Amino acid sequence: MRIGELAARAGTTTRTLRYYESRGLLPARRGGNGYRTYDEGDLRLLRQIRTLQDFGFDLEETRPFVECLRAGHPEGDSCPASLAVYRRKLGDLDALIGELRAVRGQVGEQLARAERAMGELAAEAGVPGGPDPVCELEGRTR
Repeated sequence: MRIGELAARAGTTTRTLRYYESRGLLPARRGGNGYRTYDEGDLRLLRQIRTLQDFGFDLEETRPFVECLRAGHPEGDSCPASLAVYRRKLGDLDALIGELRAVRGQVGEQLARAERAMGELAAEAGVPGGPDPVCELEGRTR
């Protein structure tokens, strides 16, 4: 198949395919007429790349999976190098989850502090929503 058909079947653009080709992820085969030619195996490579990118893998992280498929393995993740990428990615995700938990805790503490302060102001003013805001430049309420 030609590049336009492959792009349509893979749900991507010809520009993306040329980029993958330049990065060595997609083979650069040419027919007798000079046009790029692709087969079902190339579509499989693209689907593997797209799936991994949907999971948050960067393009270079997909390389071991593509190489595994090119080597004739039934799945792109049935090679040791692919498994190593999975392990690294899980480690990265675990670290990110830890960072997000810490940030969530800090935001929760800030919210609790702000709610307490707002409650204290409301109690002081005897108004359910708190005191009316004061424009400090003019010394009067708005």
